[in-house]
Amino acid sequence: MDRAPDWLTARPIAHRGLHDRAAGIPENTLAAAEAAVAGGYAIECDVQLSADGEAMVFHDEALGRLTEASEPVESRTAADLGTLAIAGTGERIPTLPDFLAKVAGRVPVIVEIKSRFDGDRRLTRRAAEIVARLDAPVALKSFDPGIVATLAELAPDLPRGIVAEASQDDPHYALLTPLARAELSGLLHLHVSRPHFLSWRVGDLPGPVPYLCRRLGQMPVMTWTVRTEAQRALAREHADQMVFEGFRP
Repeated sequence: MDRAPDWLTARPIAHRGLHDRAAGIPENTLAAAEAAVAGGYAIECDVQLSADGEAMVFHDEALGRLTEASEPVESRTAADLGTLAIAGTGERIPTLPDFLAKVAGRVPVIVEIKSRFDGDRRLTRRAAEIVARLDAPVALKSFDPGIVATLAELAPDLPRGIVAEASQDDPHYALLTPLARAELSGLLHLHVSRPHFLSWRVGDLPGPVPYLCRRLGQMPVMTWTVRTEAQRALAREHADQMVFEGFRP
């Protein structure tokens, strides 16, 4: 694949599905996926690794924010994780195969592979294996350029993207050297990671990196996470599509 498919940025992308906790639809659940499909939106979701090597659709490394458990996702099996109620609802943590089966190719899905920047590629391999089996519009992305490079080797025909921002203040970057952080913010890894698209933080628009990707690199830019009208205006002017939350475009 030489370039990103047109479906990638054809419609707004619901952040972690079209979730609404007040309405009993938690993020990254089958209900959030179905709501996004019903609204005609693409879906962004996250995956974490279970103890037995399954890709689970869940954002956080630990279970405490959304369930009554508190330990790391990786400490429990997929079957065990699937029994946990999310945010006090009847929704459970889905596996990536179950999540994609629910969507059934009706709208595009962009799967973010979570990383601790520790070189562990088990989740990357599992996600690529799952998506490669499907005849559906599914893309994979990560903040970790090593993961994106691995995807380029494992599944070169799957759309892949790099998630990035202009600075690295999040604690997840704590173990990275200043040089490694500069490589992330400047996309100095492009010759190795070879992404098809860029997912760039909306608060860092406009900027030289997304501008050059769009204008010189022919690389579409989606921007995250759009929540306000001001951010929506930035997305319209400086990106090809938005990952949105908290409203309906």
